[in-house]
Amino acid sequence: MPPANAAKSRLAYIDWMRGLACLLMFQTHCYDSWLSPQARQSRFFMYSQLGGTFPAPLFLFLAGISFALVTEKLWQKDVAPAQIAGSTILRGAEIFTYGLLFRLQEYVISWGWAPKTDLLRVDVLNTIGLSMMLMGVVCWLVPVLAPRRQREKEEEQEDERAPFLPRVLRQGWEKMPRIPFVLAATGTALLISLLTPPLWTTWRPTWLPWPLESYVDGVHNLGVPQQGIFPVFPWTAFAFAGLAVGFILQSQWARKWEPRAFFALGVAGGLLIEFARWLDAQPRQFYSVQDYWHTSPSFFLIRVGMLLVISAASYAWCRWGLANWGFSPLILLGQASLLVYWVHIEFVYGRVSILPKRRMGIGAASAGLLIISLAMLALAYFRTRTKGRGLELLPWLHRTPAPLGQ
Repeated sequence: MPPANAAKSRLAYIDWMRGLACLLMFQTHCYDSWLSPQARQSRFFMYSQLGGTFPAPLFLFLAGISFALVTEKLWQKDVAPAQIAGSTILRGAEIFTYGLLFRLQEYVISWGWAPKTDLLRVDVLNTIGLSMMLMGVVCWLVPVLAPRRQREKEEEQEDERAPFLPRVLRQGWEKMPRIPFVLAATGTALLISLLTPPLWTTWRPTWLPWPLESYVDGVHNLGVPQQGIFPVFPWTAFAFAGLAVGFILQSQWARKWEPRAFFALGVAGGLLIEFARWLDAQPRQFYSVQDYWHTSPSFFLIRVGMLLVISAASYAWCRWGLANWGFSPLILLGQASLLVYWVHIEFVYGRVSILPKRRMGIGAASAGLLIISLAMLALAYFRTRTKGRGLELLPWLHRTPAPLGQ
């Protein structure tokens, strides 16, 4: 592959994975909203919901990778750590605000029957925004707290990498202390995962008002942690896992041997899955109380392993597969993921649902899923075609129509 295409595939796989997350999200929401009680007892619905355990981790994991790419780019431009933290935290606050606006929109559209507590529901957009703010704080602290010995060792390595350059240029050869960043991100992800079971049970911060406690354990206003809520524990751990992977992929070795790096990620993912399964099969468990499908560190490791495998497969598909040869629906969906997430909810769960809720069989719900997917693909196509062209379209929109007959 030519170098330009290789560089393009490096970013295309991120959009492709976001598009995959959108597709998995569509099927999860459609079947959950439309299938009848009888159909919900089927094995088909069980597997559909199992696939639904991946969209949120994918979005958060990719947010971490993208965060690492942006941070690295700013480091290379000699932007100070405090400024990097400020800009990235501000971007996280923007996403968090989108989450609040999304809840407000849902409440207004559902006026009359939606409870006011829905305004404070912790959705995935809120968690992505909080994750970005937390990652900004960690990426600001790492250069400050990195041991001096580590920095001096990296400076010596930089001298070895570029001995032909003057000292002043060798110091800027690779300024980012990547190893501390990877270790900090990995450690934070593991810490969040390990703290999740007790924070959902014996260590629950019940002394907090429920809107704040819900960001810790997803309790909402119902007294116990709920499904469909996305609290910091454990969901933010996926973002920090992506952050660690993103910094690894920005290393000189990964850039030079990119296919090998992604192959290594896939192998590491497979090993992590097997390790997590072995860990869960042990007769003695560390936690006396845990919910495997929602709080178990073993299930977290399995999903991270799957994310690594998906990353490797996505890169290979975008570099050597059909996604490299032209139109890719998943890449298109991924480029407009926020918009299609925002819009499809109303046509699946809202008052304008295209099918009656909880009344459909599998066949009818699948037809509805196809319609939703095609509609969101068309919306994504329109969005990417018109993005950044608002000023160009204004003269056309204000053009005086010709008289009839001309």
